[in-house]
Amino acid sequence: MSFSRNAFSALVGVGTVSYFWGKSSALSGGNSGTSFPGSTGSSNNIPSDPSSSNQAGRVSLVGSNVDPGAFFKYGFPGPIHDLETRQEFISCYDRRTRNPYWVLEHITPESLKTKGADRKNSIFKEDEQIPEMFRGRLKDYFRSGYDRGHQAPAANAKFSQQAMDDTFYLTNMCPQVGEGFNRDYWAHLEYFCRQLVDKYNSVRIMTGPLYLPKRDPKDGKFKVTYEMIGNPPNIAVPTHFFKLVVAERPKQLGNGRDDELHVAAFVLPNAPISNSTTLIEFEVPVNALERSSGLQLLQNVPKEKKKELCKQVRCEITVREFNNTVLALPGK
Repeated sequence: MSFSRNAFSALVGVGTVSYFWGKSSALSGGNSGTSFPGSTGSSNNIPSDPSSSNQAGRVSLVGSNVDPGAFFKYGFPGPIHDLETRQEFISCYDRRTRNPYWVLEHITPESLKTKGADRKNSIFKEDEQIPEMFRGRLKDYFRSGYDRGHQAPAANAKFSQQAMDDTFYLTNMCPQVGEGFNRDYWAHLEYFCRQLVDKYNSVRIMTGPLYLPKRDPKDGKFKVTYEMIGNPPNIAVPTHFFKLVVAERPKQLGNGRDDELHVAAFVLPNAPISNSTTLIEFEVPVNALERSSGLQLLQNVPKEKKKELCKQVRCEITVREFNNTVLALPGK
């Protein structure tokens, strides 16, 4: 796989690079273990309310009255993950950072050809399904210096106005650097993902924020630091963003088989990026993305069924001029 460590180091810092190169295969899906609900062999380890079980936290030691689980009668503290299903995407929300953990999309040639929506009819909005004290707010972004960066882009949801409107919930947003990133290189990456439907009948995309370490020049120690925006500070500003691209059912790609998945993972710094930077500079091993995100990815897919996407197609951006006047709305 064509990684350029020097170029990647310059963009994201030496501390970050150590996360993304090792001895493991770029397409390793991790060890078999906890699965997502509904997947084959799911162990259903999503936290639930232990107070529903009389056995939760009980200690059966002779002569002991220790009972930590009795705390749950006052209420289960969490964490709670807000999973929301929209027309074009599914999101999992992090109440602590007021950002999504991840957003999962599915695009097809048909979904991108259908034109039933206009971005001009959509507005940014707070997600009232999130408890008020954990909710991202429009005022938190106002004059923050950051865009309200879509994780599932509106351009992928043109098949219905409702689908497009859903992409404007703040639970689908993260603070992103605007000029040079959200309105430029990140938008080109989103367009690259859409272009894949010219070669594949089905493309699944997982997008989300990362908070990665960087070496402190003062003491040489690795530390994770990120800005908070809002008043009071409520929303974390990610240091990086990732996209995991899983292309299914290739259209006439040589010996490509329907049961193969063509996979690529990209990690980009939340910073201006020159359009002259090649996309391949940001490709990382899937198992490295797992380690840094805490997510298990494609663990139910046999290793021999996972092929490197960038060996099947050219992984490169197409530089397009976007209307920054439209994107740079107040509060973006």
